[in-house]
Amino acid sequence: MPVIDCDAHIDETEATWEWLRNEELAFLPKTDSPANLDPSRPPTRYWLIDGHRQPRLHRDDRRSQTTVETRELLDPMARVRHMDELGTEVQVMYPSLMLVGITENADVEVALKHSYNRWLGDRTEQTDGRLRWVCLPPMTDIPTALEEMRYAKANGACGIFKKGDREGGHWVIEEYFYPIWEECQKLDLAVCFHTGSGIPDFSPSRLFDHARYISISVPPLNAFQALVTFGIPAKFPGVRWGFIEAGASWVPYLVYKIMRGQSKGSQRGAGGGYVYNDPSDLVRLNNLYITCQVDEDLPYIMKYTGEDHLLVGSDYTHPDPSEERHFAERLQERADAGGIPQSAVHRITYENGKTFYGL
Repeated sequence: MPVIDCDAHIDETEATWEWLRNEELAFLPKTDSPANLDPSRPPTRYWLIDGHRQPRLHRDDRRSQTTVETRELLDPMARVRHMDELGTEVQVMYPSLMLVGITENADVEVALKHSYNRWLGDRTEQTDGRLRWVCLPPMTDIPTALEEMRYAKANGACGIFKKGDREGGHWVIEEYFYPIWEECQKLDLAVCFHTGSGIPDFSPSRLFDHARYISISVPPLNAFQALVTFGIPAKFPGVRWGFIEAGASWVPYLVYKIMRGQSKGSQRGAGGGYVYNDPSDLVRLNNLYITCQVDEDLPYIMKYTGEDHLLVGSDYTHPDPSEERHFAERLQERADAGGIPQSAVHRITYENGKTFYGL
């Protein structure tokens, strides 16, 4: 059974920045490795970007079940061969470092995202469409963002990464982003709200961890509620909107909340003119797609999403709670036990990803 992995990752490396232009070399990220005072803990290292430290994690091959060659794309075809072992036809790759805003300097953002996009365009060219990726448009500079999207579409990208909270000083529903949505319609690029934040966090990591849920996990939910409440999908009906690595158990609550607003006569709750007679209408009419975890209450969730708008991904390279190794087999086991419809397995693991990413 073919599988599309809708949420995989890469780890940025020194080669990611090889496409910086001469006038941008002052922005080159450098690796900082402070003295490790606790020998029982893994060594610490950071990217130093625009005067601030950003995490650069050491990955454990055994725990992540990857190698430095596959996770840093030092050998893209080694990653494709690993995909063959896993039964994966296509992986769609998201960043690691730039899941969260890394700078407040627009020039730095433009430079690093320009280089990142060219790095992935170069590294995936030889994989014959097996490795696909999401573009990082610099949202502080909309004309340049549009140029990056055009380059990305011509070089293997199938979506753009958008933060669900404030990015480039603007919230997701503002007209500021309308040119981005228009270009996504024109280029057939999905809009992908992966967990993360557009707001840089330069506080010590111990403080960041205390607010991690609200800073990292909530932004995709905020985007879902805001887009529908303010009718943005109705204004751009050709755009496919995805909410990635946040699970799907929150969908029934937000659908209920928005539909209740509609029933109370709230203009905002009307969803830009759409009328929702059934809970699943909201997701279907607004062209929304959501990644799920294989052990969630999928029969209940599918009352609100249907079978056709759920995706799944492995979180490849990231050994964290979102990791879903062998997701196709686990979903098939649930179907064989009668827990979910047999038809849902192929849709969630293949057909829906193919539709969402326009593959």
